[in-house]
Amino acid sequence: MENTIHEDKQFEKQSYADAPYPVAEHEDCQFEACDFSNTDLSGSSFSDCVFDGCQFSMTKLRNTSLRNVIFKNCKMLGLHFEDCNPFLLSLHVDNCSIKLSSFCKMNLKKMQWTSSALHELDFSETDLASAVFKGCDLQRSIFSGTNLEKADLSTSYNYSIDPERNRLKKAKFSLAGLVGLLDKYGIQIDL
Repeated sequence: MENTIHEDKQFEKQSYADAPYPVAEHEDCQFEACDFSNTDLSGSSFSDCVFDGCQFSMTKLRNTSLRNVIFKNCKMLGLHFEDCNPFLLSLHVDNCSIKLSSFCKMNLKKMQWTSSALHELDFSETDLASAVFKGCDLQRSIFSGTNLEKADLSTSYNYSIDPERNRLKKAKFSLAGLVGLLDKYGIQIDL
């Protein structure tokens, strides 16, 4: 059985929640205000696609291809991005809320995260070299064995990153953000 191919299509206010999603290839497609909650996107591919104002809650991503995909104004909960197909994986996250999700052991070099709430995410053993976190709230996100070399977190906040358990060479942090690098020591810093 062949996959359905969607090229240069716009999907608006579609609900795929709790329904089977046919395996398909998407190229240059726009998804606006669509609901993918509890949807199984396994095996589908998305290339040069934009998701704007979409809902992803407990969406299954096993072997899903995300190539040059932009997520804008989306809400995501309980996603396992590490289940995605790693070949040519490329994401950009802008003004999204991502909670209780995992990016474990992924290669996310140079990834762009902008003005997003990234709460309780697991970045354990993830390669985030040269990634940019611009104006992001990283509350209770986990960084363990993470490569953050040359990453820019200078405008982000609420992170807790242990310099002894992560690679931070040439990473950028703000003066106020130094608290997140020292909080394991239980010291009080007055700025």
